Amino acid sequence: MKELEIMKDDSEIVHYDRSGVPLYIRNARLSSYPNMRALCHWHEDLEFIRVFSGKMNYYVNGKSILLNENDCLMVNVRQMHYGYASDKTDCDFACILFHPNLFTGNKSLYQDYILPILNNQNLEYLHFTPDETGFPDVLQLLDRIISLKEQSVPGYEMEVIGIMHAFWNRILQHPEIIPPASSDKDRSDLAIQKNMVSYIYQHFSEKISLTDIAAAGNICRNKCCVIFRHYLQQSPIEFLNSYRLKVSCGLLKETADSITRIALSCGFNHLSYYSKLFLQNYGCTPSEYRCLYTAPGD
Repeated sequence: MKELEIMKDDSEIVHYDRSGVPLYIRNARLSSYPNMRALCHWHEDLEFIRVFSGKMNYYVNGKSILLNENDCLMVNVRQMHYGYASDKTDCDFACILFHPNLFTGNKSLYQDYILPILNNQNLEYLHFTPDETGFPDVLQLLDRIISLKEQSVPGYEMEVIGIMHAFWNRILQHPEIIPPASSDKDRSDLAIQKNMVSYIYQHFSEKISLTDIAAAGNICRNKCCVIFRHYLQQSPIEFLNSYRLKVSCGLLKETADSITRIALSCGFNHLSYYSKLFLQNYGCTPSEYRCLYTAPGD
């Protein structure tokens, strides 16, 4: 599982399956994430989730979607989202990230059929369930993409792109393609939330207080907490610590720095507090985590 890396615009850096081809296809299990919860993030890619077994809650811009077995979800570009388990039920799923640049074969078709959906601020996601007409086609197309990745025959990406064009045609026919407009207040609060999360991404290594985070959104501390609870189901400090821990995981795996130095570089002033939080979130100590990712003889 890749650590979350951030672009200059604070969106996630996606590690695609092949350099130069903005496509990412992976099977995953929710229990592989700390506390069975992914970090909130956003990116320029379309995201597709296909649930094989179990269930998962998915948050998109503060809206909670329950994904059951065989459900599929499409998350539009630049939406704040993450998956988590609300009752510790595990979930096996596939995640497909598909950058819209792969649709740009014909400029007219792109402008007529792709951009209107990508730029629709009210179309945050589409939830596909087995009781919907046309669902078997959606499931079959996503499963074919997953199968192609598993086989990884040379040139499979070409077929994946072709399948995604067929999938897009299903999206254009979806009854929720023109959803109810969201309020100006919702859009304003979402922009504030993104500003505060971006501040944390940029300053996590520094001493940050609740007041600092609220100031990044130009709001009071109380509203800051309310917005974080609404969009992320966490307090601002809980999210800050989760991100700091995530960054520290990368440093534990990729550097030989001491654990004390790593803790300090990630914004933790006390090693004991860092170790306590790490154990709570990852089920092991930082030293044990490092050993798991250190090959014999290294």
